[in-house]
Amino acid sequence: MSSHKKVSLSEINQSIDTPNNNHFWQNLKAFLGPGALVAVGYMDPGNWITSVVGGASYKYSLLFVILISSLIAIQLQQMAGKLGIVTQMDLAQATAHHSSRWLRYSLWVILELALMATDLAEVLGSAIDLNLLFKIPIMIAILLTVLDVFLLLLLMKFGFKKIEAIVTTLILTILAIFTYLVALSNPSFQGIAEGYLPNATLFESPIPGHESQLTLALGIVGATVMPHNLYLHSSLSQTRKINHKDKNDVRKAVRFMTWDSNLQLSLAFIVNSLLLILGAALFFGHASEISAFSQMYNALQDSTIAGAIASSTLSTLFALALLASGQNSTITGTLTGQIVMEGFLHMRLPQWFIRLATRLFALLPVMIVAVLFGHQEKTLDQLLVYSQVFLSIALPFSIFPLIYLTSKKSLMGEFTNAKWNTILGYIVSIILTILNVKLLFDIF
Repeated sequence: MSSHKKVSLSEINQSIDTPNNNHFWQNLKAFLGPGALVAVGYMDPGNWITSVVGGASYKYSLLFVILISSLIAIQLQQMAGKLGIVTQMDLAQATAHHSSRWLRYSLWVILELALMATDLAEVLGSAIDLNLLFKIPIMIAILLTVLDVFLLLLLMKFGFKKIEAIVTTLILTILAIFTYLVALSNPSFQGIAEGYLPNATLFESPIPGHESQLTLALGIVGATVMPHNLYLHSSLSQTRKINHKDKNDVRKAVRFMTWDSNLQLSLAFIVNSLLLILGAALFFGHASEISAFSQMYNALQDSTIAGAIASSTLSTLFALALLASGQNSTITGTLTGQIVMEGFLHMRLPQWFIRLATRLFALLPVMIVAVLFGHQEKTLDQLLVYSQVFLSIALPFSIFPLIYLTSKKSLMGEFTNAKWNTILGYIVSIILTILNVKLLFDIF
């Protein structure tokens, strides 16, 4: 048990009752929810550009990157959720508690930049979507996303379970829309099956006029395994009431948190696969014409690109799915901003002020980008791709502390990572770091 006094997200911490029995389905129902908010980050607007462009550029060959990314995500999110349940600290609190002052502030700066990169994708995705659906100017649409903070505060009044239900409904909406779009696109099942197998083309020179496979692959990793999700999950896993003095109760909580996380991330894996498959089946050979959200929207009603299935209905469905994704992501991004600021800086300010401050702080670079490139949507979407690459670069700075903390016997007790899990986690982190260094050399 940690001596840390301030609980994570205090207004919802330990707020949801759990059954006092071992009935599997009753417990699963009680613990389902946090994984949905985590899964949101794995299918946010940043994924859309990297995955669809990846499919349009290299057909199905990057599906194996989505598969590997999802397996990495399942491993790391289980660690993050377990850390929260066992220590009663989120990852930001635990990292700050076990770090020197200079390291704590250095990690906080890196993570805040990662949150800005996350918001760049989420806010611009939502703003562009509002522009497509309702012709609202981009700058005004960006400012409207600030209202998400107040929407979240309002929803909090009705209980966190309501937020989980809303997010889950939006996820299922996204899944249904893309299942329908992919079914209409008539993809190659052989190509899909082969795409999930690793191939050596990842390091080949890029096709002229296209991003390299490595750049898109790291963008997919950055968009799939996102640093902020580790902090979010380590906090939301503490929303269920459990008796920390009873090891069996803690063990049960860890077990059903794992079920929740794995089920929800499996849905995210399917959605990400559908995005890339849609890009491969409908847009292959037209990558340069669908590198922006508005281009994808227009392409779905252009028979010269989407073929006979092109229609305004498909475009509208695409935009509605994008809106659902953006709204989900801004809710979870706001929560994560609060977790990180409170955890690293030990700020003791009103919850509404912290949420609004972190939201505005993250929106600042987005607004600057919009002012500079507001009339060049393709440039904005290019920035989305590179924001996802930056998330991949920032990822090891969150993974290494997470693996270290969850493999620490004095902190985790019997819930310490299995040795193979720790070793595998470090191997993944090291490989990601090496690939990111190579990417930086390639870009600059």
